Formats: sequence, C-alpha cells, structure tokens
Amino acid sequence: MGDPQPLRDVTAADRLLFTPEEAAQVLRIGRTTVYALMKSGELRPVHIGRCCRIAQAEVERYVRRLQALPSPAQPSPDAA
Repeated sequence: MGDPQPLRDVTAADRLLFTPEEAAQVLRIGRTTVYALMKSGELRPVHIGRCCRIAQAEVERYVRRLQALPSPAQPSPDAA
C-alpha cells in the first residue's frame, strides 16, 4: 500500500458549509450583518439540528447577485 496522504488544512474554499462567523470572515463583513442578511432572506441558511450554517454556494450566489446590481450613480464634482 502507498503512504497515507498527509492531512491538510481545510481552507475556506474547501468547505461546504460555513458558520455565520466564518461567512462573515469570507465576505469581510460583520457577524451581525450576516445574521441580518439571513433574516431578510438575502442569505439562505441551512439548519442542522439547532445549528445554522451557510452553504459556500449560497455565499457565492449572494456575491454574484451583488455584482449584477447596477452601481449607484456617483455625484459629479460640479453638483456641489
């Protein structure tokens, strides 16, 4: 038999589910903001027993949706 594969650190890209705190770190936003996004339905959590997790695919979907939104119009410097 071959040598066993060494255990490697599980990076954020390898994870299937994130805790709200981990999702906040990945998105670089606050934990409270993640909970607010879940409450508003913008991030759909997965419930496992009493635990709440956010799928990596859900985080990616949220970011894609943000990228698709038109950027707000910037006021021109002459408007002041």
